[in-house]
Amino acid sequence: MISWPLLGHLPALARDPFAFLVSLGECGDLVRVDVGTLPVYVLTSPELIHQVLVTDARDYTKGRLFDRVRVLLGSGLVTADRETHHRQRRLIQPAFHRARLPGYAEVMRRRAQALVDSWRPGQVVAVDKAMHELSLATVTETMFSTEPTDAAIAEIHRSLPVISRNTAIRALTPKALDRLPIPAHRRFDTAAKRLRAVLDQIIGHYHDHHIDNGDLLSLLLATPMSDVQVRDELVTILTAGTETSAAALSWAFHHLGRHPEIAERVHAEVTGTDDLAKLTYTDRVLTEAMRLHSVPLVMRRALVPVRPGGRDLPAGTELVISPYALHRDPRWYPDPERFDPDRPRTAAFLPFGAGSRKCIGDTFARTEMMIVLATVLRRLHLEPVPGHRVREVFAGVPHPQSLPMIVQAR
Repeated sequence: MISWPLLGHLPALARDPFAFLVSLGECGDLVRVDVGTLPVYVLTSPELIHQVLVTDARDYTKGRLFDRVRVLLGSGLVTADRETHHRQRRLIQPAFHRARLPGYAEVMRRRAQALVDSWRPGQVVAVDKAMHELSLATVTETMFSTEPTDAAIAEIHRSLPVISRNTAIRALTPKALDRLPIPAHRRFDTAAKRLRAVLDQIIGHYHDHHIDNGDLLSLLLATPMSDVQVRDELVTILTAGTETSAAALSWAFHHLGRHPEIAERVHAEVTGTDDLAKLTYTDRVLTEAMRLHSVPLVMRRALVPVRPGGRDLPAGTELVISPYALHRDPRWYPDPERFDPDRPRTAAFLPFGAGSRKCIGDTFARTEMMIVLATVLRRLHLEPVPGHRVREVFAGVPHPQSLPMIVQAR
């Protein structure tokens, strides 16, 4: 790999970030990459990743990427430093307790059924947009049992996609460029400002009317968190909860459309039971979709001198983990580009992270995705649009740039 003066490996990263990250597995378990003049070390083996995220987790904090996101979006669970994260996670955990899932699942089923009822055989639907709107509506309803105004919901729907799909790019942009009149940056800043404002209004409404309906926002407001902290957590839940589920569902339908024999197996399974725990093959389909389209970048910064893989690195060193690349590494997944739900499970699977910073909403997200897949595939089959090429977009969560599909009745 050529590291250019001042630019380092940025040209290769910018040209094809997915291919660049995947190629690093051929260079060893710990690979130095120069991001401009900043050296970072990429971990490519499950053992080293486990060492950093789990075994020696106390020796690390969030890295540069999250420093930038924190300034842009606040200190929610995803971006918070170690001390803040432990405190906030303890306060938020009750909202994601398994005992609350049945109530959330009812919202998920009702929303998914309404979507299926709105589709007609032969109709071409934008699956990526439909999944994003469905996930956002589901998260919003579980967060706010008292329905916000139409204007508030419209603002969330307008602002959130701009934020979700530009956060990674904005965070990787040098801070020196923040004040330049770059249109994409201005759109991001405007969307973030509007989203914070509408959430402040909703929080104020709960206070003014003494609302406590046991919904997610009520639970957060009952903790010692300040209103600003509550708002930051709402931003985190909205962005992470919506984009992850929407992208995974979109990719699952895409792959099922390309593999009708797999779709038939899923259809047979979901028509035989309503019990999610018994939908083992459907779960494997979802797992395989998440394997192929995972988060591209996770960063950590060493708080003390560390020695991953026997290499001495000083405090302050930035380390990178790419679940996307890990999941496409032929060392852990033979023929990694092939969509194969029957693959054996391996330790090299990190769709929701690992250790103390593992996604707090992973069970919520998987429940939602399983319900949506089962609800849609019981009645419908989604076919690819002939001649349409689906392109994967590099973002915080990789998503299809455009995914039109044809609705067919069962």
